[in-house]
Amino acid sequence: MFRITNVAARVFKRQIHAPRPGASINFVRQFYENLVPGSTICDIDCPDHSFRKFTDDGQYLVSVSRNMQDIIVFRPKWLSYSFKGENCDHQTLTQKAKKFDSFFTHLYSISLGSSNEFICKEFFLYLENHQFGLFATSTTQTHEVPPIEGAIHGLPSIDKITFHLVRLNDGVVMDEKSFCNDYVNLVHNMGVFLYENLLCILSLRHQTIHILQVRDSGNLFDVRRIGPFCLEDDELFLNSNSQCAGINKSRPQEFVHQSNNDIHHQQVTEANSFISGIKQRLLSFIFRKAWNEEPDPSLRVQHLKKKFYYLFQDYLDLIMLKQVQFLDRQHLLLKFGSTDGGVRNSDHHPAFFAVYNMETTEIVAFYQNSSEELYSLFERFYDYFHADSRESVHANFISSHSNNIHALEQLQSMKSKASGFSQYVKKMLGTLPYTCQSQSPSPYFDLSLFRYDEKLISSTDRHRHSTDHPIKFISRRQPNVPKFKIKTGLDTGGADNRVKRSSFLFHPYWPLVLSIQQTYMQPTVVNIHLRL
Repeated sequence: MFRITNVAARVFKRQIHAPRPGASINFVRQFYENLVPGSTICDIDCPDHSFRKFTDDGQYLVSVSRNMQDIIVFRPKWLSYSFKGENCDHQTLTQKAKKFDSFFTHLYSISLGSSNEFICKEFFLYLENHQFGLFATSTTQTHEVPPIEGAIHGLPSIDKITFHLVRLNDGVVMDEKSFCNDYVNLVHNMGVFLYENLLCILSLRHQTIHILQVRDSGNLFDVRRIGPFCLEDDELFLNSNSQCAGINKSRPQEFVHQSNNDIHHQQVTEANSFISGIKQRLLSFIFRKAWNEEPDPSLRVQHLKKKFYYLFQDYLDLIMLKQVQFLDRQHLLLKFGSTDGGVRNSDHHPAFFAVYNMETTEIVAFYQNSSEELYSLFERFYDYFHADSRESVHANFISSHSNNIHALEQLQSMKSKASGFSQYVKKMLGTLPYTCQSQSPSPYFDLSLFRYDEKLISSTDRHRHSTDHPIKFISRRQPNVPKFKIKTGLDTGGADNRVKRSSFLFHPYWPLVLSIQQTYMQPTVVNIHLRL
C-alpha cells in the first residue's frame, strides 16, 4: 500500500474532518431531478454586455460593458407576469417574457476603466461573507520589453494593473491596489487566489508573491511579499551585513516603493550573484533532500553530483509560473518551470511543484510534474486543492473524484484509456495549481443527479464550441430518461457553418440558465432556460 510520509500529505490529511454537506441536505437536492430548467426563451431582448457570472450565493449577476469601461450589476428575480383573459398558453407567455428585465433588476453601473485602462472581463472574485467583488483593470501588454530593472527577460510587461474592491450591494469602491510595470496573469483568475480573507497575487515579471488581507472595513492590507526576500527584515539584514563586509556592490538591491496604493519595482543590478529568497529556499530543500537520500557517506558526494550539482543551473533558471494557490492559511502551492512556460502553454515544458510554508519560510515539499507521489495526493485529496470553495455553502456541492463515485469512475476510465501512465499523470497534474472560483456550484452539474457530455458543457467556467444539437441532461437514477435539454443560439436549420462559441451561466440554486452564443460578425444571442 502507498505510504504518505512527507509534510505535504499532512497539509491535506489534517483537513479531512472538515464539515461537508450532511446526508439530509444531499437527500433534499434530489428534488432538483424534477425541478429543471426545461423551458427555453430564445434570443431575449437584453443589454449588449459581456455577462461574467452569477455570484456563488446567487445574489448578483455581474457583467462588463462592451467597451470594457463599466461594471454593471443585476439582481436575479423570478419571472412575474400577469395575463388577462382565458387564452393564457405557454407560447404566448414566452413571447411576452422575452425581455431581460423580466428576470433581472438593474442595480447600478460603475466606471472602473479609463482612456487607456480597460476592465479584464475574464477576471472576477467574490467574497461571499462581505459581498465584496474584486475586479481588475489594466493597460495593454507590451511584448518587446528590454531586460531592465531586473525583470525576467522574455515576459511581457503591463504599465499598470489595478485591482478594485467593490461592495456589490451598492457599488461603492472600497479600495484599490495598483501594480506598475508588472505582469499578472488575469485570464480566468489564474494569477490571483482568494482564501477566506487572504489574497495572493503572483507578479510574474518580478517573481514576487504579494499576500494581501481583505479587512472587514473593505481595505486591502499588505501582509507580506515573497520573492527576493521571504522575511520582513531580510532586506534590512542583508543591507547591513553587506555594508559591514564591504560587499554591497556584489549583489542587486530591489527597492519596492509604494505610494497611494501603487507598487513600483525598481531593481539595480551590478552583479549576477544574488539568489532570491524563494529560490534559495528551493535550492536548500533540493540539496537536503539529495543529501538525505544517500545514507552512505562514501557514496553521498557522487549522489549529490548526480542529483544536485549537475542540475544546479537548471534549478537556478526555474521561475514561478502563471498560477499560485493557497492550500490553507500557511501553505502555498507553487509551480516552477522555464521562462517559455511563463508566457505559453507550459504542459510541454518540464515543470515542478513546491509547497511553501509562509510562516517558517521553508519549502516543505518538491515534486516533478510526473510525480506519482503527488498524483496520489491529487487523486485521494482532490477537494483540498480547492481551498477557496470551502468558504461557500453552495460550492461544497461541486462534484469531484474525491466526493463523487461517478466522477471517480470517469477518472478511472481516463486512466485505463491513457497510452502511458507518465503522460496521464502530467496531464492530470497540469490542472494544478487550481484556478480560484472557476466552477459553478449549480445542482445540475451534480454527477450524482445528472450525466451530460462534458465536452459540450461542464461546471468549469470556459467558452466552448457550439453544437447544433441540444445538450441533454440525463437522470442518473433513470439512465434512459433525459430530464431537460439546453439548446444554444437560434435554429438556423444546420446551414450556418460559421464558427460559434457558447458560454453558460448557471444560477447556483435556481432552475435558471443563461446560454450565450457568439458568432463571428454576428450579434450575440442570449437564451434563458428556466422552469415555467
